[in-house]
Amino acid sequence: MPRTRTASTFAPPVMEARRWLDGVEFPEDRPLINVSQAAPVDPPPLALRQAMAEFAISEDAAHLYGPVLGNTNLRDELAGQISAHYDAKVHPDQVAITSGCNQAFSAVISAITDQDDEVILPTPWYFNHKMWLDMAGVRAVDLPTGDDLLPDPDAARALLTDKTRAIALVTPNNPGGVEYPADLVLAFYQLCRDAGIRFIVDETYRDFDSRSGPPHDLFQQPGWEKTLVHLYSFSKAYRLTGHRVGAIATDVALLAEIEKFLDTVAICPGQIGQFAALWGMKNLPEWLAGERQEILDRRAAIQELLPVLTYKGWRLLGLGAYFAYFEHPFDTPSDELARRLVPEAGVLLLPGTMFTPTGDPAGKRQVRIAFANLDRTGLGQLFDRLRTLSF
Repeated sequence: MPRTRTASTFAPPVMEARRWLDGVEFPEDRPLINVSQAAPVDPPPLALRQAMAEFAISEDAAHLYGPVLGNTNLRDELAGQISAHYDAKVHPDQVAITSGCNQAFSAVISAITDQDDEVILPTPWYFNHKMWLDMAGVRAVDLPTGDDLLPDPDAARALLTDKTRAIALVTPNNPGGVEYPADLVLAFYQLCRDAGIRFIVDETYRDFDSRSGPPHDLFQQPGWEKTLVHLYSFSKAYRLTGHRVGAIATDVALLAEIEKFLDTVAICPGQIGQFAALWGMKNLPEWLAGERQEILDRRAAIQELLPVLTYKGWRLLGLGAYFAYFEHPFDTPSDELARRLVPEAGVLLLPGTMFTPTGDPAGKRQVRIAFANLDRTGLGQLFDRLRTLSF
């Protein structure tokens, strides 16, 4: 029987991890601590939900098709906010709205690659990026990172071939949490520009970057759109995960190719989600600033709690946005460890094997903790459970 596109990749990691919960009961005094998925569990703020409800009731357009590349008012607003945030000039026709940021990545890859082309991904990689490349028939070329989880442009240069079509980075990083320095991001941009390939930068977690001001100056580069493909998501900023609203900023000609993919897959982004993203950008800047401060406080709490784990041999490799990425101290491989943590510690997290190539020894020693939904008390409970482990 011939191999299918979907058979070329692995099962969705978050769904796979959820299956580890089947048949496991958690006592009332030790409920499950779920740090497996990087998504808000709380709904959008009440004012936004009320505005969405009113839009759905009063506007017929809320239930109709819209432009394939997204509504004009949302593209206008996002272009303005990108321009302000990065101290640059981005035009609305250089921006498209997608049904989530994963779709944005998939659309871009479909528009810039052919069968057997190559895209360079630093490891540990974001698993959905790897999955789409597999299913698209595009070879993911692994770019290993060191203990600081930062990719090396010179190492990437050595991987370039006549099949290379892009280098894709995620910053702040998923799964590692690290915030890529501006000079490092610029070095990768220059590498891609000089090689004539695309530089895909996924900034889904941009709103929770600990740095003030623009995290890089890519949008200020002359002709940036010929090299840079910038991805963004409204899901984390406004808790709109279920409404699937993402975005792309790049060259107008490339967006014309991307439009073919979007029209075929979803026709257009959902109207209610687009309305919510626009309303959030216009009305919730102070609320979002508070959300950012809360995430930064939880990050600080991890730093404060860290000694209780380092004393036991754990090593923090990366911390930022929604993530803490650890090297664990056990001889047990991380994929086995993660499964055992569910019944033995009441903790659901993802092993490094879900973010690294098969057989990569680093992945066997690493785990990802998505901490955004734990307050300081919850983080303390999590660390208590982890420090008492014995495998």
